[in-house]
Amino acid sequence: MTTLSILTVCSGNICRSPLAEGLLREGLRTIDGVEIASAGSIARDGDEVTPQILEIGNDHGIDLSGHLARYMIEPFVAEADLLFAMSRSHRRSIVEMVPRKVASTFTLREFARLAQQIPDEEVLAVASRESSVRNRLRAAITLAASRRGQSDPPLHPDDDDIVDPYRRDDETYALSASQLVPAVDAVARYLTLASRS
Repeated sequence: MTTLSILTVCSGNICRSPLAEGLLREGLRTIDGVEIASAGSIARDGDEVTPQILEIGNDHGIDLSGHLARYMIEPFVAEADLLFAMSRSHRRSIVEMVPRKVASTFTLREFARLAQQIPDEEVLAVASRESSVRNRLRAAITLAASRRGQSDPPLHPDDDDIVDPYRRDDETYALSASQLVPAVDAVARYLTLASRS
């Protein structure tokens, strides 16, 4: 049985979302039953990740050579418990496709920002009321969602986005990864904490 289904979404599903998918799979590997997939709002089915993303993945211990892009369709969105958009525009596309997913759809950096502002004690208190890992994780997601509009906002709205490196230089790929990797780490820490309460 799936404990938690996570979908990461970007544009072409060949840069940001597959990297996030791979890193989250590694970061959440200690939680049984977590399923992680990715898709792209304008993806061409079957495209491979870019060479730069393949290298960045390798640098972080994940092999993305087998990844094939998927176009985002309604069932992918509807079946996910938690959705991580790589930018606010992707978040908007997800919610327009399946409006009821608004509470469980975040940009990756948004969720990380919210999670980092919630004390561990509060996460544990909320999660410990639940008997199953699935419900503990759901409670933690609801807690993060409840902080929208209450927590410190980003200094600039763009700070909730991850830069799109596609067809750009190596410096832009490095910048994109420098935004994505710490966000994944924060998400993985938060969800793992909740799962173990």
